[in-house]
Amino acid sequence: MWAAQGIGSNRPVGSHAGMSPELTTLLASGGNGGGGGGAIIQLGILLLIPFGMYFFLIRPQRRRMRDQQDLQRSISVGDEVVTTSGLYGRISGEDGEHRFWLEIDDDVQVRIARAAVQAKVAEDEDEDDDDEAPAEVGQDADSADGGDDSDDSDD
Repeated sequence: MWAAQGIGSNRPVGSHAGMSPELTTLLASGGNGGGGGGAIIQLGILLLIPFGMYFFLIRPQRRRMRDQQDLQRSISVGDEVVTTSGLYGRISGEDGEHRFWLEIDDDVQVRIARAAVQAKVAEDEDEDDDDEAPAEVGQDADSADGGDDSDDSDD
């Protein structure tokens, strides 16, 4: 009885050393007769991952870079632009092939790199900002209707 459980025998408990080679092969194959359908699906998925990364990550990034380079090449004197640091201004002159003079206020100019231009500013964007009046600070909805508090009676 003890020998059947591995006590007193030469092989350790749980060892596959005493099994027949046919049984070991059957256990290793999972008992499905050696079908490799699951392996082919896994291989297909592993091969699809690089294609997915190309179409969802690499290709859109290259397109954005190409659009940004086209924008930076198309900038000329007189264009209103915004830089990557958030400065708005008008290009007032060129200083070499890779630099511009950016006028950010009357008689205030800074020299920027061509690569620092993030976007051109649309002409109508500035006009909309000037037409809007700033909101009154400290004015809430109750005081905006004329201050009539007839609803709050203390009878």
